[in-house]
Amino acid sequence: MSQRYSMKDRRVAGVLTDVGTEELAHLEIVGAMVHQLTRDLTPEEIEKSGFAPYYVDHTLGVWPQAAGGIPFNACEFQVKGDPITDLMEDLAAEQKARSVYDNLLRLISEPDIVEPLRFLRAREIVHFQRFGEALNITREGLDAKNFYAFNPSIDT
Repeated sequence: MSQRYSMKDRRVAGVLTDVGTEELAHLEIVGAMVHQLTRDLTPEEIEKSGFAPYYVDHTLGVWPQAAGGIPFNACEFQVKGDPITDLMEDLAAEQKARSVYDNLLRLISEPDIVEPLRFLRAREIVHFQRFGEALNITREGLDAKNFYAFNPSIDT
């Protein structure tokens, strides 16, 4: 959502606001799923599942992190202040998120987990499409005389 401040076209800023707000809701959905899956684990289940290192640090609290154990941090929110760069970053982020959901869906068969993951995956595809539309809107507003056609001129 931080990228919206440097977008000249308010329609593009609106897309960033809408998608950013929805992404916060996705964090809540995933957090609720993790909580529901872990809240009743026994010490034996924690040890057997490979969840012990996480448990040692966080007990059964939900602490967002990557599968490799790297904590979620503000570095995930890339902002350069250049509309093209930022929108390309957003497009890539949505594709990476979709890939993660694809991988999870290959590993999980529990219907109560699969259905929310399918929903989240579908939303990432919609976000990718919305960011593509925002990129087109941004490109339409660029200087057509610019040799590179898709690069905004500097200091204008």
